Amino acid sequence: MTTYTLRNASPAKTKADVVIVGVTKGDKGPSVAAGGEDVGAAYARKFRPLLAIIGFTGKAGETAKVPTSGTINAPLMVLVGLGDAKQLTPAVVRRAAGSAARSVSNAASVALALPADSAELVRAVTEGFLLGGYTFTDFKRDTKPQSEKSSEVVVLSPVARQGEASAAFDRAQLVVEAATATRDWVNLPANALNPVTFADQVVAQHKELTKGKGAPEIGIQVWDEDDLAKDGCGGILAVGGGSATPPRMVKLTWSPEGATQHVALVGKGITYDSGGYTIKPPASMVSMKEDMAGAASVIQALFLIARLNLPVKVTAWAPMAENMISGAAMRPGDVLTMRGGTTVEMTNADAEGRLILADALVMATEEKPDAIVDIATLTGAMVVALGEKVAGLMGTDDVVADLRVAADVAGEAVWPMPLPDEMHERVRSSKVADLAQSDWVRWGGGLFAGAFLREFTDGLPWGHLDIAGPGYNTGGAHGYMAPGGTGFGVATLVEYVAGLADLT
Repeated sequence: MTTYTLRNASPAKTKADVVIVGVTKGDKGPSVAAGGEDVGAAYARKFRPLLAIIGFTGKAGETAKVPTSGTINAPLMVLVGLGDAKQLTPAVVRRAAGSAARSVSNAASVALALPADSAELVRAVTEGFLLGGYTFTDFKRDTKPQSEKSSEVVVLSPVARQGEASAAFDRAQLVVEAATATRDWVNLPANALNPVTFADQVVAQHKELTKGKGAPEIGIQVWDEDDLAKDGCGGILAVGGGSATPPRMVKLTWSPEGATQHVALVGKGITYDSGGYTIKPPASMVSMKEDMAGAASVIQALFLIARLNLPVKVTAWAPMAENMISGAAMRPGDVLTMRGGTTVEMTNADAEGRLILADALVMATEEKPDAIVDIATLTGAMVVALGEKVAGLMGTDDVVADLRVAADVAGEAVWPMPLPDEMHERVRSSKVADLAQSDWVRWGGGLFAGAFLREFTDGLPWGHLDIAGPGYNTGGAHGYMAPGGTGFGVATLVEYVAGLADLT
């Protein structure tokens, strides 16, 4: 069990086993960053020569371990690069703290002496370090002794005694819990998490969170395949029809007393995507357990919103299905009738996410929320456009603007994308149904998907986050992102809701 403490103390005098110090790049070379001044003073004129000897430049994400030989109390110092001293933002600090976390091993106690002279930076240091140290080992059988996590982590800050900083520190730990829970779900293989077991796990977490005096009151409803049929959810049923495991829909409701605004969050929950009859190449299937990251993020975001007692009504809708191949699977050319009666010509079985989201969006709009935000690992086209670390963002101007602000506070990279008029025409190009699910035109595939989803928002204020890139890390660890599920979007959704309540 690790304890976390926010403290105003000298990093040179701390008795922690490891002290983490930031280094920035400047016109005169690398130098100790804010938060580590006492360490720099203890080394005096020896600090810069030390950096030169070990070849440490202060480049962002660079790390080095340095035995202190009694120069400061901590026996080991971990240096982490912060990059340009003139561009020291919370996002930079968050990434650096994450990189530093992976350089700490077998240390009973760690002190972080990174820039933390504001509530925003306290949060960045805390979130970055805790998320950077994340590992997923549920299926590992290792005969070697496992490294123990630190039993004590201390964030050093000159504003530690200020209420705003203390609140940011506490909130950061809750954000990490939600993001970590999201990562855990996304990292579960499809033989351990299918639509039924996913819904069961949500029910179990809901039961645990809402039990006891003072626990938040959160409503929950689960649709099985019969319920989905009765409610006309043709998209979810068609996508899930090819699997031996039937689809599900989970709805969570946070409705605090006195709330005057209502936000609906909708997340794609494809627990495995083979591509259906539009089958994926073998190599592309390996990571397709990730395709439920959107559903995981809206569920954990709502749970965190409730824990924070934010005074905004929030509903989370998580349609869940497995896209497989069988005699019962949907076929390209099928015409599906969605919730609400809109017909859709399905031409690409590997563009299944928009079909289950359509049903959920319609159900969300029927409650007339003030805004709807959907999040999904939706299109490879968005990865082509923006790379693997930036999410595409589109929708109505007001929601897009608010989501950009929220993402900036959360430290998550998003970029606005257009919904040009021509996409409206392309979505309506089917000769046999109201809408075309796909038109197989290579160009603008991510925009087509966004325009398709817009058809099911009933003209309400709406935002769409395509996290096909940043929702899952197929490479090595970087910043505070571990390999596998990233938990991307949870913090942004919570900040968006908090912004509506003027509680950021």
